[in-house]
Amino acid sequence: MNNEITNEEDNNSQSNNSDEKLTELIKAVHQNGLTALKMHFDEVDALVLNHDKYGPIFVYHVKNDSNDGYACGFFLHELISQFQSGSNPAEWMASFFFELMKVKGGKALPKPPVGEDEAKALIDKVLIPQMIEAVREEFAPEQVHAGLDWNEEHGPVFEAGFPVIREGNNVCAFPLHLLFTHFLVNRDPSELLLQGLYKIRKEHGMD
Repeated sequence: MNNEITNEEDNNSQSNNSDEKLTELIKAVHQNGLTALKMHFDEVDALVLNHDKYGPIFVYHVKNDSNDGYACGFFLHELISQFQSGSNPAEWMASFFFELMKVKGGKALPKPPVGEDEAKALIDKVLIPQMIEAVREEFAPEQVHAGLDWNEEHGPVFEAGFPVIREGNNVCAFPLHLLFTHFLVNRDPSELLLQGLYKIRKEHGMD
């Protein structure tokens, strides 16, 4: 009985420690993001959302000289990777806002869909056509395959590839919910696909 209690206490203590470490990590990343963006923008604030699948998402808001507001979200793992890489995280984060600022008058986060029907309509009518167009435009006039598929592990995925490649890997695919999450935090989901496609081209010596 004593052993059981001791083990249980140990487990609780370990769980509390890991929760505390995660909380500290989130605070540190949140602060680092604010500091990085303040190198480029005067007015910056942030909030942390918790996504049930992808964990903490850091949403930063900045204002331009005209006082227009822009919002963009970042995933915990990619911010940690940027801050630890020794590159320039401030420039990397700011680049997303400079892109958003091409839209005059500000750009808040898209309104999250209410219910499955609204989410499906957004995916079918906005997200998928936008990604297909971006991929085809990037590699025109070359033929590029782009569309939905099903993966046993991840469910619906969006895949893109080059039919001209007959041997080896010619397709990259991303879970649809990941691409949709990017869309909902003002990130261009087609960027993931383009990076994957350029990687395939490099592997096959096409560039």
